[in-house]
Amino acid sequence: MNKLNAGLIALVIFAAGCKNNSETENQLEEPINEEQAMNTDQNEWEDLTAGENLDQWKAYNSDSVSDQWKKEGNTIVFTPAEGEREGSENLISRKQYKNFELNFEWKISQGGNSGVMWGVQEMEKYHEPYYTGPEIQVLDNQRHPDAKNGAIRQSGALYDMVPASEDVTKPAGEWNKQTIMINHETNKGSVTLNGTKVAEFPVKGEKWKEMVGKSKFAEWEDFGKSDTGHIALQDHGNQVSYRNIKIKELE
Repeated sequence: MNKLNAGLIALVIFAAGCKNNSETENQLEEPINEEQAMNTDQNEWEDLTAGENLDQWKAYNSDSVSDQWKKEGNTIVFTPAEGEREGSENLISRKQYKNFELNFEWKISQGGNSGVMWGVQEMEKYHEPYYTGPEIQVLDNQRHPDAKNGAIRQSGALYDMVPASEDVTKPAGEWNKQTIMINHETNKGSVTLNGTKVAEFPVKGEKWKEMVGKSKFAEWEDFGKSDTGHIALQDHGNQVSYRNIKIKELE
């Protein structure tokens, strides 16, 4: 074999080796396919409406839940008891959360009022979770009197602190889709209602203190002070339904 042929053979072998190495590297670096990514993402979500009962929830300052709150499939329905009631019965998650994205749907009765809170602390001196937990308003904007106080009290608002930028709610009796994102690491919170981001706000620091100071909560010593706490569904004396409640903790 002459030197020229030997050189050509060596070059072919080298090129083939490079190709195999390249194919191996590409296989190692191949991204997760769409189905795998979807399954991974789904595994990150905790379904708070899973199961037949309200096992993932409890009443505020109580270990039990009355039949005012009922589980119907993947829906949690609150119907206030008839006649005189002895106080309210707010529902809170048994687990506590700090940084999270919360997706859910809600449907309010005509003239109804409710809300979703975070950072809620159970304290014997309080009978309502809103003494500690900030609230994202759930309201019949067309009929409930609180809507007349402006967008700062309407659906999607950070109640009495940040108004909803626009009214994109469905009429009472129809389902609304909502996302609440709270992240203390980035100091950002937001509310997306029916596909529209209607509120953004800080969740701590001087700007947060300034917002609280201008609200009805200014003198409430424990309001918004905990970065970790329960999620609450409010009993405001009106029928309300929540379904497909899913939460993903953020790093």
